[in-house]
Amino acid sequence: MSTLLESTRLISALQECVGASHVLTIDADMAGYAEDWRKKYHGRPAAVVRPGTAEEVAAVVRAVLQHGATIVPQGGNTGLSGGATPDASGNQVVVSTTRLNRIREIDTANDTIVVEAGVVLAQLQEAALQQERLFPLTLASEGSCTIGGNLASNAGGNAVLRYGNMRDLTLGLEVVTAEGAIWNGLRGLRKDNTGYDLRNLYVGSEGTLGIITAATLKLFPQPKAALTAFMALNGVAAAVDLLNQAREALGPGLTAFEVISQPCVPLLAKHFPGLRWPFDEPYPVAVLIELSDHDSEAHARQTLEHLLENAFEAGGVADGVVAESLAQSRALWALRESISEAQSLEGMHIKHDISLPISAIAGFIPQTEVALAALVPGVRVAWFGHMGDGNLHFNVLAPEGHDPAAFSARQPAINLLVHDLVVERQGSISAEHGLGRLRRDENQRYKSREELALQRAVKQALDPHNIMNPGIMITM
Repeated sequence: MSTLLESTRLISALQECVGASHVLTIDADMAGYAEDWRKKYHGRPAAVVRPGTAEEVAAVVRAVLQHGATIVPQGGNTGLSGGATPDASGNQVVVSTTRLNRIREIDTANDTIVVEAGVVLAQLQEAALQQERLFPLTLASEGSCTIGGNLASNAGGNAVLRYGNMRDLTLGLEVVTAEGAIWNGLRGLRKDNTGYDLRNLYVGSEGTLGIITAATLKLFPQPKAALTAFMALNGVAAAVDLLNQAREALGPGLTAFEVISQPCVPLLAKHFPGLRWPFDEPYPVAVLIELSDHDSEAHARQTLEHLLENAFEAGGVADGVVAESLAQSRALWALRESISEAQSLEGMHIKHDISLPISAIAGFIPQTEVALAALVPGVRVAWFGHMGDGNLHFNVLAPEGHDPAAFSARQPAINLLVHDLVVERQGSISAEHGLGRLRRDENQRYKSREELALQRAVKQALDPHNIMNPGIMITM
């Protein structure tokens, strides 16, 4: 698409697909769709289209293909890697899935729910709760992120340790292909050995292979009790030891094991003074443990307190509290959930969403902290995250009083240092945020030629015209 006439024809075709009121072309109307929520990436879409059915999505894809444009699928636009933001070419159509917002079916006998891609995560959680079921994915953005985006990025969150990430929670999909056909794979089966696993191929593909329009997801029984403990530890090695003790003592009841480094604490105190840190001493590491129990609250409390008594006796654990009420539990979780925003309010910082073998974490953190201090004297490393599944948000903050622009210029060198050490220990440079634009080129550096060739072959097979989110995640 290169001329005004072709653009006009495309807009007319899109209006025929979904109705004129659901095709946005005025810059002011498209502004919220043209940049990511961090305001790091900005683009200029040819149009924003809001289809209301899978059939309308398919018609939109065929129209875009016919008129030589490309597509950027977008859900709640809460991503952290720029994977849902159009480029500045004016040749991309943003396909917003927010009108695909129906809960189609709940099957409590099969423990499944069928939802459309535009359903907000919190709405799905509530729908499950009304049927005395649990949908366990929990994210800080759950009030605005959508299921389609969760699927496209293979979202993780706080309960991966027990329930797995979005790929693990998905049984079937409905997808509009890059050719504008609809694949209905909404089977609610736990076993199905009838061919290649297309479901798992589309989950985590960041909209580069097709547009997910609906999904069949797993539900679980609501636990009888959920208890939260907050522990102060003498170091990261002690946190790894505590995790091993918790796995042995709590088994599948161990739902979350979140870790917070000491440099996060003053940021919380500064930017969220209403939150109370439960310890007076500046311990190196804090750990938040959540236990879900299907017996009773009394059984849960006895089990958790037994773990903590043994952990104190074994050493490494310096202090701890167990929430006595739902309000106290929420207050402890608020500390964990507020760290990311506190870091943003502090100013320029460089995010790293990494995963490591749990056995490698205790060696990785001090080695990387020392290397960063040598590279940028005075740098602050405030890491936190889902240690239970090996996922750390290893964020690097500018030295206090440092020029933000000068620190930003060091970002390539900082990324290289951190990611080299991650890959050296058999880790990943993107654990749950996706590659998007942010990590695409770095990923090419770390993947083997053979793996990249296989990924490009998949992309070529399923999107031969390269119209689905081109330039995101992988280059052709």
